[in-house]
Amino acid sequence: MRKFLIAAAAVAAAASTPAFAQAQGGLVNVSIGDVTILDNFLNGSQVAALNNIGVPVTVQVPIGVAANVCGVDANVLAHQAQMGAANCDATNGSRALAQEVNRQLLGQSL
Repeated sequence: MRKFLIAAAAVAAAASTPAFAQAQGGLVNVSIGDVTILDNFLNGSQVAALNNIGVPVTVQVPIGVAANVCGVDANVLAHQAQMGAANCDATNGSRALAQEVNRQLLGQSL
């Protein structure tokens, strides 16, 4: 029982940091309903290509990236990932999100 409590305390302490969540390799399904949030990170033809795919588009990104672009606490996403699948809607763009969109949907790299 003591080993379990010590292990649980260590996991709880580590889980309180976004770095732990990302280090676990968890991915979050990020839905992008308005691809114009990527305007500052993609060129016009890339945004047009995304619009041709049809929105919303969904990509899988590390928890830290998802927390940043969705405005959700990383710990919440890490908990969702532990329970099954973690999902969120992007409200902001980022270079990391644009890279994953390119890699997963457009087959390009930045």
